[in-house]
Amino acid sequence: MARVAARLSPNGEQSTHPVDEVLPLPKLALYGFQHVLAFYAGAVIVPIIVGNALKLSPEQLVYLINADLFTCGIASIIQAWGIGRVGARLPLIQGVTFTAVSPMIAIGLGAGGGTAALLVIYGAVITAGMATFAFAWLPAKAFRTVMRLFPPVVTGTVITVLGIVLIPVGLNDAAGGLGSPGFGDPKNFAYAGGTMLFILILMKIGKPFLSSISILLGLVGGTAVAFLLGDAKFGDVGNSGWIGVTTPFHFGAPKFEWFPIVLMLIVMLITMVETTGDTYAVGEIVEKDIDSETVARALRADGAATALGGVLNSFPYVAFAENVGLVRMTKVKSRFVVVAAGVFMIILGLLPKAAAIVAAVPHGVLGGAATVMFGMVALAGIQTLGKVDLKAEKNALIVGVSLAFALLPATVPVFFTQHMDPDLSSLLNSGVTLGATSAIVLNLLFNGLAKDEEPAPLAPVGLPVQAAAAPAGAEKAPTATEKAPVSTEKAPAAGERADGAGTPAG
Repeated sequence: MARVAARLSPNGEQSTHPVDEVLPLPKLALYGFQHVLAFYAGAVIVPIIVGNALKLSPEQLVYLINADLFTCGIASIIQAWGIGRVGARLPLIQGVTFTAVSPMIAIGLGAGGGTAALLVIYGAVITAGMATFAFAWLPAKAFRTVMRLFPPVVTGTVITVLGIVLIPVGLNDAAGGLGSPGFGDPKNFAYAGGTMLFILILMKIGKPFLSSISILLGLVGGTAVAFLLGDAKFGDVGNSGWIGVTTPFHFGAPKFEWFPIVLMLIVMLITMVETTGDTYAVGEIVEKDIDSETVARALRADGAATALGGVLNSFPYVAFAENVGLVRMTKVKSRFVVVAAGVFMIILGLLPKAAAIVAAVPHGVLGGAATVMFGMVALAGIQTLGKVDLKAEKNALIVGVSLAFALLPATVPVFFTQHMDPDLSSLLNSGVTLGATSAIVLNLLFNGLAKDEEPAPLAPVGLPVQAAAAPAGAEKAPTATEKAPVSTEKAPAAGERADGAGTPAG
């Protein structure tokens, strides 16, 4: 059961912290559904992109979307409600990480696409989730040593690479979907451009909440126009059932292959830094002290949710910063609002017809929205690099050479497909893998391990609001020079912040 923390009110009486306050049911439902709206586009677009890249059938894509929403709901409840020493007990929504999109596509294509590719991906996801869960129980020194591999010059480069590598995925969808009969048709680009323009207008003139769901509204608006013009087909909606339960290993037993597992472990290292930053950011917003045990619990929830995702036919999970920004805008601090949102997501995950509607979004519309998102991902990386002294030649070389390596798979694909062992190709035929590995190795070569005060939480990756919302929380994150709070319970410091400080953000 979740523990309800008490504190003293100004008159000396005990009161419940706003984070632990259980709001009336109507407010829980309203605020919870608002979180779902802000989160929904980010939740469904990852399975859509991965499913389309792997050439899955419409029915299989619908199942992926349902499985993702269902698991998102469970993961968010675990994170916000808390089970024992798993879950931060903060208003943190869990969603599939964008960091994993390019690596999963690379793994899947290396495995031949289709459902066979999903089995290899799920084997890597389950293993990486279990490893993350175990890692979050390690002593602080071991955790801190790994996190020192990710100073801002590395994290900024990785995020920038992630956006640059994903932008062609969005552009391919904007052209109608790679390999489709109408690929390159100007009509597809018209849908993409119209969707993109609509999103940008909403971001320009919209209220904060309207901006936070601009991607979702763009997808809805673009699909509505395509439907009126006869280019959006909803025949699969009628063929889908009203109720559908996600079952473990629906596509078959997972396959555990060494190289995909290594690649997914790299993804989880990055998401751990991201979750650490989001935990401190939301802690400051809700005015709750964040110690090393809180971060460790958040990371354990990430690991447990990721392993569960592999079992329930979904993908790696991370704390979503879109919703951190929403907490700041609405000032609603109760974690039970996120629990309510989790319940909504579970219900949506049981409705195949709802998933079939999402799966019917035309490629052109999806590509317009995805290109905006992936561009914002690259921008988040550039913002992180803005904190780095790029006038120093060694830092400039780290960034420049890593970007060059990241473009190699897209520029010379024949090197990986025809002149490399298939297992090795499944690992290295990814711009994210090559760019991230290059950044880490070059940083060690030029700068060595970062000092404890140097690493900063990884800038959140995802929808536009993330790039705008999270840095403010991260800027005020504790430094290594601040005094750590005295914890009332003995806690493993595995989740200690990347710079080693276990101090509160507020």
